[in-house]
Amino acid sequence: MKIYLLSLAVGLLVGIIYGLLNVRSPAPPVIALAGLLGILVGEQIVPLAKTIWAKEPAAVSWLTHIKPHMFGHMPKGGQAPVDIVSHDGTTGGQS
Repeated sequence: MKIYLLSLAVGLLVGIIYGLLNVRSPAPPVIALAGLLGILVGEQIVPLAKTIWAKEPAAVSWLTHIKPHMFGHMPKGGQAPVDIVSHDGTTGGQS
């Protein structure tokens, strides 16, 4: 969640700098973003229809296709594993 807040903070900072320099943002207008949302939601109609056609519960389509595609994978806590490189150039072992 911190990465999303950091991204928002950096975006706000860039917006403030654009405002101080009196330049327009290259971001698309809201109408274009609404169109992109429509495309993203529209893509999910086909997998949902296939799930319903196969007489499976709609929750199956939601959990296996729609939710991961629409919302992405939320970041996990902790740090990524780090490979330890020994002096002889091998990884994961002790020298």
